[in-house]
Amino acid sequence: MTAIPRCLTEAIIDVPSLPAVYSRLSTAVEDPHRSVRDIESVVHEDAALAGRLLRLANSAFFGFPARVDTISRAITLIGTRQLRDLALATSVMDIFKGLSPEHITMESFWRHSVACGLVSRILATWRREPNPEQFFVAGLLHDIGRLIMYLKLSDDMSHILDTARQSGELLFRCEQAHLGYDHAAVGGELLSRWNLPPHVFMAVAYHHAPHQAGLHTQTAALVHVADVLVNGMACGSSGERYVPPLSTEAWQLLGLPASIIEPTLKLLKQQIADTLGTLLGDGQ
Repeated sequence: MTAIPRCLTEAIIDVPSLPAVYSRLSTAVEDPHRSVRDIESVVHEDAALAGRLLRLANSAFFGFPARVDTISRAITLIGTRQLRDLALATSVMDIFKGLSPEHITMESFWRHSVACGLVSRILATWRREPNPEQFFVAGLLHDIGRLIMYLKLSDDMSHILDTARQSGELLFRCEQAHLGYDHAAVGGELLSRWNLPPHVFMAVAYHHAPHQAGLHTQTAALVHVADVLVNGMACGSSGERYVPPLSTEAWQLLGLPASIIEPTLKLLKQQIADTLGTLLGDGQ
């Protein structure tokens, strides 16, 4: 990944780590000797997390016909790794709650992020990926580095935003020109330090250049396509005013027909409000 300066690396280190309950949940999920009841017990250590996961299980995100009223039932329907990935998503959003960068509204930031996560998940479903929730996480977190830059490099970002607005240049290219790195590199560094799986932090680090993601090119390509589609719909924003160009190579790598774009965006419209409200809980 692109090297970032020491001062920003130190700022990333200062970002709170993932909650302990997530680490215990991840350990339990990966332990073949742990039962569904064991995993349920870990989730219930955090009542807010348990409640949010149940609300998500009963939301348009899944669209189950019958009410899901227990975590064990949610695990049975969704799967252990999938539930773990959703717990990761809600944990990360909790870490950044209450922040107020002067350059954007958090509602707009999370609307864009959740929309990208949803489209990533929908595209992964079209591709018959075995765990589409992991793509939801990668899409959700794709711009998390920009949030850190707004908070830690406020003056630089003011200049970069002005430059992008006046020149009509894409924001991430202005970041690269002014700083020598961009938000994707910062996000990848944070998620790497959180010990998230390589397919997540590499997809985040290279969502603007998926061909550079090595073994994780397909995941990065999927997040790239999702980001372009969501920007095209103007569904929230992390600061970008323009629609990044779609990489033909990335689109071809997914092996999907153009005919899936319309139903994908239709599903996004059906799921975005419910999912956003569920994940944000009491709001930003």
